[in-house]
Order: sequence, then structure tokens, then C-alpha cells
Amino acid sequence: MLIPRLSVIIPASNEAGYIGACLTALFASSPINAECIVVANGCRDATAAVAQSYTAQAQAAGWALTVLDLPQGGKPNALNAGDQIAKAALRAYLDADVIVSPNLMAELITALDGNAPLYATGTARIPCAKNAVTRVYARFWQRLPFAQSPAPGYGLFATNAAGRARWGDFPAIISDDTFVRLQFKPDERVQVAATYQWPMIEGFAALTKVRRRQDAGVAEINRLYPGLLAREAKAPLSKARLLALALRDPVGFTIYATVSLAVRRKSGKEWARGR
Repeated sequence: MLIPRLSVIIPASNEAGYIGACLTALFASSPINAECIVVANGCRDATAAVAQSYTAQAQAAGWALTVLDLPQGGKPNALNAGDQIAKAALRAYLDADVIVSPNLMAELITALDGNAPLYATGTARIPCAKNAVTRVYARFWQRLPFAQSPAPGYGLFATNAAGRARWGDFPAIISDDTFVRLQFKPDERVQVAATYQWPMIEGFAALTKVRRRQDAGVAEINRLYPGLLAREAKAPLSKARLLALALRDPVGFTIYATVSLAVRRKSGKEWARGR
């Protein structure tokens, strides 16, 4: 059996309602020699069984599919478990609610070719939310410096072998994607043109919960890895720029600001999907 060129690792905790669409899109990718490792962790639903049911579809598409069912939860532990059995030098880490476009995996393989350490991701698209507050928030959020920065990698990031050697096991921290992205300087990050859909969580309360966790994750990285955030390379959100954004989209600014104010009222580390 050929050694796969790409290993796609999908940590999945209680994702039975999402993992099927994720795998369907992944296995519809342009023909490549690849494997997919779904790591169900701490699930109280049928995530592992749903993922396993896609074995025939994976084989028909030329993919190898492995499903791990871990009793304990925790995304870092799931990522490490997937890494331990992955066979390919190129690694992609994919959230279970993300829908990739057909050419994305092939473009990532091309982008990561070479011996120099590299990080790559696709071009994210946020699908239209059902909730009106989330739709407005997402519209404004996509204009902020982070979303506009080079290769932000939310929901999907990939590295070549030299890039993966930049760190050992995934640490037990909140923001694994930020931690990995900041292992690379801006000129080592590549964003390919192929897209993927990254759904934003629905509703004001959920947005507040996720934003609170995101802020806690950034603060944790700053505390544990001093100086790492200097590699972020996003443009500063100056008062002038914020005013310009507010004038362009006053409703979006109001929703975003209200979520920001709500975040400051309470801190927490509970897991939540999306940003």
C-alpha cells in the first residue's frame, strides 16, 4: 500500500450532526493519495459510528479512513492521538463542522511542497447563518484585522514535515490553532485560493461564550509563551480604523461591541464551537 501524501486529522467531540457533511466534502476532493483520521473524543452521541459508516465512501474515493473512539474528551489529546498514527509527512488539521471545496486538499499539498518549514490554509467563507444576530456579527467580524490577516487558519490548517517539527505534542491549551499559526513567521504562512466553509455559531449567548473563550486562549498563550503573539502580523485595530468600520456598518458594530462588552462581564474556559 502506498504511503499517503497527506494525513487529515479531524478531532470530533459530539459532532454526529456535522461529521457526515464534513467527510462527504473531504472525500469529494480532487484525486489525491490521502488518509483521514477521525478522532471521536469524549462523545455522548454517535459521532464515531457516523464517521465509521463512511468507510465505503472513503474507499471508493481512494481515501483511507480510520476512526478512533477515545473515552476522554479534550481537543489537544485528540490531535495528539491522530498524529501518533498518521502516516503522511504532510498533516492537515480539520474541524468537524468545516466543509472543504474539491480542490482545497490538492492545493494545500502543492503549497506545502519543499523542505523549508511551511504552514498553509485555504480561503475561509462563512455561510449565511440562520440567526440574524450571527449574520450581522459575522459580516462585521470578517472585516476585522484578524480575519483579514494572511492565512489565519481558523477551522483548518496544514503543515509540511519541517513545519510540524516546530513543536512536539499539542499542548493542553485552549487555542491550538493560534499556537500552531504562531510557530510560523508571516512569510512562512500560505493561503491558497481554494475555499472552505466555516460556520459561525448561532445566537448572541453562544457568540459571547465563544468570544470569551477565544480571548482567554490568546491571554493563555501570551502568558505561557511570551513573545509568540508578536508573530501575529495582523494590522492594529486603531480608533480611526474602528470608527471607519463602525460608520460603514453601524448595526454590525453595535452587535460586535455588545458581544465584546458581555465578554468582559465573566470569564470561562468551557469548550464552544466556532468563533
